Amino acid sequence: MRKYEVMYILRSELEQEAVQTTVEKFANIITSNGGEITKSDLMGKRRLAYEINKMRDGFYVLVHFNAEPAVVLELDRVLKISDEVIRFLIVNDVA
Repeated sequence: MRKYEVMYILRSELEQEAVQTTVEKFANIITSNGGEITKSDLMGKRRLAYEINKMRDGFYVLVHFNAEPAVVLELDRVLKISDEVIRFLIVNDVA
């Protein structure tokens, strides 16, 4: 298994309950496909560096996990089609 890090930004108009549900949904994709989450950090609502689709704020989430490349492909696919996600980035965590 390889180490990965994913950061995604959720829409600011989501309720706290919807944010938790969405974070759990993405965590379940990792764990149900054989990966393991080593660290998960809901950083809260923050101002975006620049406006994205007329939005100025978003909920930032950072997750460190170990998984096979197939898990990352599935997570990438689901993040792309989720309406709650504004932006995301998955990278290899070498450190």
